[in-house]
Amino acid sequence: MWALHLLRQQSDIEVAALLTTFNQAADRVAMHAVRRELVEAQAQRLNLPLWAVDLPWPCTNQQYEEIMGGVIKRAKAEAFDAVAFGDLFLQDIRDYRERQLSGTGLEPLFPVWDIPTAQLAHDMLAAGVRAKVTCIDATKLDASFAGRDFDEAFLRDLPPGVDPCGENGEFHTFVYASPLFSNPIDIRTGETVTRDGFVFSDVLPNS
Repeated sequence: MWALHLLRQQSDIEVAALLTTFNQAADRVAMHAVRRELVEAQAQRLNLPLWAVDLPWPCTNQQYEEIMGGVIKRAKAEAFDAVAFGDLFLQDIRDYRERQLSGTGLEPLFPVWDIPTAQLAHDMLAAGVRAKVTCIDATKLDASFAGRDFDEAFLRDLPPGVDPCGENGEFHTFVYASPLFSNPIDIRTGETVTRDGFVFSDVLPNS
């Protein structure tokens, strides 16, 4: 969300679509486990089309790259010239993205790269971004962190060594309110389950 916020402040950039991968079997965002309908609600409030990329489950890296290759071809056919990512500091992931886009004619953009994550977490909250923690790595955080709001209390309670923005995979979130939204998404927290070493807290539309 903050990457989009920063991109929209640049007069020479027009953001024309959102791109999200989904676990086709679960109909949820890969890893975050956010329901598709909630991502669609985000896109609607941002007034941007959503490119939903369905991935098989399980999905090998070869399958992933083949599917994303098709997305890159579509982007070029529709006259896009860049793809933006929300990566913060993991150099190996940035290197991978740059390799995958090398020679495609699409420029990789990293608008939040190297912003200190403690500063970023507080800046997002101060700006009115609100998010729910949907998934945690149980080896790094207690299960009680799942389903909490990403707020100042959450940040204060994080153990030492846990990144305030979860960049090392400690936790994942769903943004339900933002200054970029036309209106907030009304949500409620559902069942919490543990699976493969991760704790998932289901987020549902409150309707």
